Amino acid sequence: MQLIPASTQAQYSQIETLYQTAFPACERKPFSLMLEKQAAGQVDLFVLEQDTLFSGLAITMKHQDLVLLDYFAIDDARRQRGLGSRALSALFEYYSEKRFFLEIESTQEAAENKAQRLLRKQFYLKNKMTELGFYANVFGTEMELLSYQSLLTYEEYIGIYQAVYGPEKAACIKRLP
Repeated sequence: MQLIPASTQAQYSQIETLYQTAFPACERKPFSLMLEKQAAGQVDLFVLEQDTLFSGLAITMKHQDLVLLDYFAIDDARRQRGLGSRALSALFEYYSEKRFFLEIESTQEAAENKAQRLLRKQFYLKNKMTELGFYANVFGTEMELLSYQSLLTYEEYIGIYQAVYGPEKAACIKRLP
């Protein structure tokens, strides 16, 4: 699995197309904003390739020693081949000097896609991620937080949003009991 930092219009187009189809509108940030934050060095956009074929995307937010895997998707046509696990391992290696974490839709609440949410959580737990033990309402969506071989506090979690998107956006995130 190759983790390729996006730098060409063709790569951005591949990422944006998958981004628009893989994530619900309520969870998507404007793609232009992520490009702006990439130019500022606060966001990384990656093309995931296997055997020279576009296989997925990874978009991370960075601040100090923290990395939040903000968006991660494998192309539908390439799923069920172990590519997600290989891509995640490549991300762990790429950010080996950082504390790596992510948000997933809550598996605790009733939802139409609860089975999908549970499978997603099992995938991350199988790939050596652990629950951080706190939940957040992120722009109207309840999220669980998982990390890879590290701990972080809720304050550090909010800090990455404050640093990358500003205090006004960070104030929209609320800790859940």
